[in-house]
Amino acid sequence: MPPGDLDGNPSDLGDRQPVLVVDAANVVGSVPDGWWRDRRGATKRLRDRLADIADSGVAGLEGPVHIVLVVEGRARGIASTASVTVVDADGSGDDAIVDVVARTSTSQRAVVTADRELRCRVTALGAIALGPSVITRYNRHV
Repeated sequence: MPPGDLDGNPSDLGDRQPVLVVDAANVVGSVPDGWWRDRRGATKRLRDRLADIADSGVAGLEGPVHIVLVVEGRARGIASTASVTVVDADGSGDDAIVDVVARTSTSQRAVVTADRELRCRVTALGAIALGPSVITRYNRHV
């Protein structure tokens, strides 16, 4: 599925491939590396580093995986890549993540976030919740 097809035919997302939805603000904010000075740049760096995970997957979700990076606020507007579909949240990033999970047809769905309420919302939809460390541990420079 090409990046950006979430608006075209959401049922195609993950028909066979596991889907990893990443809460960009939460993952970027989990590493105190000065991200607050350049939220957009930090989010681009995260997007680029997620490409490595697309083939290998993460703990709890074997690769290859389709990665959806949900972006909100001042970090919005970055482009998707061949490995990572970027979804700009019009409002709440949490609501956008729940929407992506709900529109994903595969049974293998995981969401990366430390947000307790969001974790409850996505697990109620059948997704597994993973903490940001599955990404930050994988790639120390996130």
